[in-house]
Amino acid sequence: MIFNEYADSELLTLDLARILARRLREQLRQKDRVTFAVPGGTTPAPIFDDLCAVDLEWGRVDVMLTDERWVPESSPRSNTALVKAHLLRDKAAAASFLPMYREAPQPEDALPDLAMEIGRHLPIDLLLLGMGKDMHIASLFPGADNLERALAPDAPILLPMRAPDIKEPRVTLTAPVLRDAYSTCLVITGEAKRAALGLAEEGGDPLTAPVNIVLDQAEVFWAP
Repeated sequence: MIFNEYADSELLTLDLARILARRLREQLRQKDRVTFAVPGGTTPAPIFDDLCAVDLEWGRVDVMLTDERWVPESSPRSNTALVKAHLLRDKAAAASFLPMYREAPQPEDALPDLAMEIGRHLPIDLLLLGMGKDMHIASLFPGADNLERALAPDAPILLPMRAPDIKEPRVTLTAPVLRDAYSTCLVITGEAKRAALGLAEEGGDPLTAPVNIVLDQAEVFWAP
């Protein structure tokens, strides 16, 4: 694991946006289309605000989420809405977006079609992840109902996920898809998350520290 430390979140934002743009360009030189998987949440939003203004061939980039809450785009909790508001604008408005939500009562009702479409764009070329204080990534939460299945080597592309502390069902990419990414960046901020990452590094079981599934291949970016 490569660890990059910054004096503050502003410096992290500027540098990580530059690094992501460089890696997208590198992949675009080698492939006709590039798949860029991103998280929701508040941490990556400023990075997206910088990245969307970068001049590159966005028309050949397919953007997808690592996970989504099962809520419509009109909801303030929608990761889709966040990515469209912060990343898929300015020059990056030319990128294509792969949805992880369709109007249906439960994720199970739409999962086969969503997985089929996402599967056409795998493996992921560039993966950006966040991590919670509980060491979850995407929607791979400790204690979630489908976590063990999602961590299995033969897990499907997508799984629904429910846990006691999350408000609504979620849909998430599974461990094999995340681990198969060509390039992985993990962004975290704050002392609590750095401490959690340290615990995970000590060899925690992925069932209690899901971030462990990518630590051996991730480059970490941290600011207090």
